[in-house]
Amino acid sequence: MPKSPYRDILWELQDGVAQITLNRPEARNAFTGAMGEDLAQAYQRCDEDDAVRAVVVTGAGPAFCAGAEMSGEVFDSPDLENFSAAGAAFPAFRVRKPVIAAVNGHAIGVGFTLAVQADLRLFAAEGKYGVLQVRRGMMPDAYAHFTLPRLIGVARAAEVLLTGRRFDGAEAERLGIANRVLPADKVLPAALELAREMVVETAPLSVAVTKRLLWESFALSAAEIESKETELHRHLMGTPDAMEGPMAWLERRKPQWNLSVSRDWPKWPGKDENE
Repeated sequence: MPKSPYRDILWELQDGVAQITLNRPEARNAFTGAMGEDLAQAYQRCDEDDAVRAVVVTGAGPAFCAGAEMSGEVFDSPDLENFSAAGAAFPAFRVRKPVIAAVNGHAIGVGFTLAVQADLRLFAAEGKYGVLQVRRGMMPDAYAHFTLPRLIGVARAAEVLLTGRRFDGAEAERLGIANRVLPADKVLPAALELAREMVVETAPLSVAVTKRLLWESFALSAAEIESKETELHRHLMGTPDAMEGPMAWLERRKPQWNLSVSRDWPKWPGKDENE
């Protein structure tokens, strides 16, 4: 089981699933600058490594992430030239693999905004959630103004971001933030099960291009979507994976995928260079 050392997270890879664990349980995984750097490096590693087929991010102990470290490290008179509100310089939605947030407990402030960067989000019913920054003299961060309206629409995003109120797992499901709400001890096992299913059943390049287009779709017209879908279909059609998928289904067996995200990534439609 390959592992790599970080400061405030744990990273491990097993059966194609990379598990990233926010690892400051004594502080309910409060977010630090070091954690942000670790998380960005881990996400970039997941993006580039073809051995990684899916990613699960969770928290050590009973919390996912209780927000920013309140010692002042994150927001107290930052170096304005170098400061970024991104949280992690390489966010989850840039990873060309599905990212599943296993939100095993409280996710507050930046803990919550990092979780909603994921493609799929499983929440603990018992947890408390919210983006409280407007109640602390700050504002939402970690791309919240990009991710949350895409997930739940502007009206509901305004309800979360402008009130700064806390809510539970049932409310996260009502708002459309949570794909599933489960007892806390079931969240990580369910996320890992889903990730392992995707590793086996879904073609890596197909998932990667679908994810990329899905996240950029809000900025595109219907005609632009059709154009990009067409170009990406042309890239995938006739490939070994496009033939393997139907054959595996007809023969009632697990598919053996051949294409690689790093090796077979297309020239992205509408861009001057590969991304």
